[in-house]
Amino acid sequence: MSAILLEACVESLAEAQKAQELGAQQIELCDRLDIGGTTPSRETIKAAQDKLDLNIKVMVRPRGGDFIYSTEEIESMKQTILFCQSIKVFGVVFGILHEDGTLNTEQMTILSRLAGPMEVTIHRAIDDTPDIFEAVQQLTKIPSINCVLSAGQAQTAMDGAHTLQKMVAIAGDNLTIIPGGKVTKQNLLELHNLVGSTTYHGTKIVGALN
Repeated sequence: MSAILLEACVESLAEAQKAQELGAQQIELCDRLDIGGTTPSRETIKAAQDKLDLNIKVMVRPRGGDFIYSTEEIESMKQTILFCQSIKVFGVVFGILHEDGTLNTEQMTILSRLAGPMEVTIHRAIDDTPDIFEAVQQLTKIPSINCVLSAGQAQTAMDGAHTLQKMVAIAGDNLTIIPGGKVTKQNLLELHNLVGSTTYHGTKIVGALN
């Protein structure tokens, strides 16, 4: 298990610190996990960056709901990315779709290039696409995108394990597929044996955080 990177999904500095104590190597810092995660405050981002000794990835999502954003919302996302870049955050997490559910690769390419040299993860918006395998292939052609977080279009990563395994194969060395969706300390090994990824994501991946 030593080769597996554990990414804890958290919505406060206290949860982030607990995750670090329990052995997480990386966190995804969010607000409002009750609606799937939104952008945390700049104060929270800065405090986490100052006080933690592990990689921090920041959710860049201006609101809950769908992943079809207005010009103003895209501009807000850009400003969050630039702020994270200015304080040397490790990575950012976002996803943008067209009205038909396909990936908005044009806007995501713009944001991912803006984010350099931070690591860029496309979040579970990909699970809403009509053809997730085609979506992964599209993302492999955007060098500024590094990772994809997904439950394999299922309610949980375990339920989507077969799809996730295929996604890992399609991604090859171009993208890291990060299974997420009810991934816990208890089911991690079983999921890893099914999917064979290198990074896994969950609110309880290193145990309870509150």
